[in-house]
Amino acid sequence: MSKFRNLVIATALTAPLAVPAFAEPLGLGRAALPEEIAAWNLDVSPDGTGLPPGSGSVADGEELFSDKCAVCHGEFAEGVDNWPKLAGGMDTLNRKDPLKTVGSYWPYLSTVWDYAHRSMPFGNAQTLSVDETYAIVAYIIYSNDLVDDDFVLSNENFLEVEMPNADGFIVDDRETVEYPEFSKPACMENCKESVEITAHATVLDVTPNDPNDDAPATEAPPAEEAAAPAAEAATEVAAAPAEVDPALVAAGETVFKKCKACHKVGEGAKHATGPSLNGVVGRKAGGADGFKYSPAMIAAGDAGMVWDHETIGAYLKDPKGFVPKNKMSFAGLKKEDDIAAVLAYIEATGQ
Repeated sequence: MSKFRNLVIATALTAPLAVPAFAEPLGLGRAALPEEIAAWNLDVSPDGTGLPPGSGSVADGEELFSDKCAVCHGEFAEGVDNWPKLAGGMDTLNRKDPLKTVGSYWPYLSTVWDYAHRSMPFGNAQTLSVDETYAIVAYIIYSNDLVDDDFVLSNENFLEVEMPNADGFIVDDRETVEYPEFSKPACMENCKESVEITAHATVLDVTPNDPNDDAPATEAPPAEEAAAPAAEAATEVAAAPAEVDPALVAAGETVFKKCKACHKVGEGAKHATGPSLNGVVGRKAGGADGFKYSPAMIAAGDAGMVWDHETIGAYLKDPKGFVPKNKMSFAGLKKEDDIAAVLAYIEATGQ
């Protein structure tokens, strides 16, 4: 029996395999159904192709974003720790450390919708409904000051939203321009005799500082130095308006919705994530009793900065730029009308 078994095994191992011709059908599977194809065909093109019918408001998006997105991207889309920032960064693309966000960098709104709908929330992808996706995208572009707070995004008005960096990209011509150059034999003549490090990428947090380097990396100035421009600006105190415009105050109350998650103002207002804004006009920077300020803000106050119309306006426009390394994570208000309105509201409510 064992000899017969070995003969069978040997024959099986040495016999040629019967390989079916590729042109012959294998008889496996079936054609995909239209609804199955539709379930996978989720991509959205810049011209709106693939957008499903639906809509979502900024107001609904704010709640959804807070519930589903803020743990990584922050309540104001400002980013948490190393998670991506989705708002801010306007006019920074020409700097050595640009802030690339949806508002400052992304050329097409369709990319935002497509990515959110297919890949988010993190760890729970493709759980957002169509209307929820529209609402969240509406809140993201609102956080970038691209639409007003009463805006409703839908497949019908989707292409009307203008992205600031829509014309900031060029056609990829590497195949015809660069590839031929890179394909040439490498030049091995007239090489430099020595190579020197001229700069470090510490701004990107990828190169450790070495105190023994001949050319140390450029670091951010100390808080005291960073506060100097703010202190100089504080010397020119803008006069408060003689009369309060009720319409401006009302508009400021609407804008203040971006602030109220962290700041309180009005009767009985107490410190929250940020200090109470009661009496802020005329107050020394970092000077509200009972609130734990960042060292940078305390240094700004010690350097002479006082909150007046000019300094508050500059700070609201670019919190991190005006007082570097302070704790406020808000990206800033880009519209001068919004800044004037919210300042009028704070004065009228909390002075």
